[in-house]
Amino acid sequence: MIKPLSGNSVRQTVYFQIFFWIALFLLVTARNYGEHDNPDLQEMIIYDFCHWIFQIIGANFIYYILVRKYFDNKKYVAFSVYLLLSLYCISVINRLFIVYVAEPFFVSYPQDTLVSIFTDLKYLLFHYTLPIITGAFIFISVTFMLRYRNEKQNHEKLMKEKAELELHALKSRLNPHFLFNTLNNIYSLSLLDSEKTSESISRLSDILDYILYKGQGRMVTVSDELTIVNHYIELEKLRYDERLKLNLQTQLNSPNIIPPLIYLSLVENAFKHGAGKMTDGAEINIDIKATPEESVLRIENTCPESMEVNNRGIGLDNIKEQLKLYYNNNFTFSILHRQNRFIVELITPAFHD
Repeated sequence: MIKPLSGNSVRQTVYFQIFFWIALFLLVTARNYGEHDNPDLQEMIIYDFCHWIFQIIGANFIYYILVRKYFDNKKYVAFSVYLLLSLYCISVINRLFIVYVAEPFFVSYPQDTLVSIFTDLKYLLFHYTLPIITGAFIFISVTFMLRYRNEKQNHEKLMKEKAELELHALKSRLNPHFLFNTLNNIYSLSLLDSEKTSESISRLSDILDYILYKGQGRMVTVSDELTIVNHYIELEKLRYDERLKLNLQTQLNSPNIIPPLIYLSLVENAFKHGAGKMTDGAEINIDIKATPEESVLRIENTCPESMEVNNRGIGLDNIKEQLKLYYNNNFTFSILHRQNRFIVELITPAFHD
């Protein structure tokens, strides 16, 4: 099924046709003029113009009717038969037009008979069919290249839109997941100490503000993400008190950018499935570096020895899918479970479009 052209496509097609056919006419006229010593310029231009009209008709009929309807649908036999018939009919009509319509106005040559026009296949082939085939071949070749370019651009655009939709869906799954865990923390605090509850609500407000605004963008700076990670860590400290040993090391030597919520989600995952599963001796070590070449996040947290690697919640799987949408394969995301230690390391390019 042939898709209808949009207004933009129609304009592009019209401009291309005008430019292409005028350029071809001038090229053919210049070539014919150079091949003769003392050509009759007026007569030559009129003949070239008559052939040019039917080149345009023939090329457009072959491409937009035969190629699009038969060749594109792999009906090669029908395409070949209709192509031969079309070339013959257009060549005959072209000759009839020149002999009986155009020539009487500027020359007094004896007119060919209808029988001769329809049956002199050799003359038709070399004087009429070949010019039509030549023009059609060049036109269709250029059109195919433009069509391939447009289809490639459209495909890339659709893939980008698809990736954005998938990314939005992944974020929609991550944010409620994070919010649910944090509200559970606040609920726990409310049962223990009402003063800390208000402080935790204030920090949660900052986190939600980040999610609603910067979190919906495509990229954020590492420093912005680190700020909200600090808010989250302080929120979690209110819950764990002295039961948690936490070490945060940062070294930001470059204003690198990363996808929003990635670091926050990884840190949240370390608390939820690491420290949250330990009755005592909970420890989380976070190391964040930003150099002109890359951004590195390494999180090492304690976890129960019996915990399976696959039992780590939906966070890590979603983060990996987001990273693929952002970076394709231009990133490193490693996960290691060793005895009672769970280690996640993420390395991304310093800057990425």
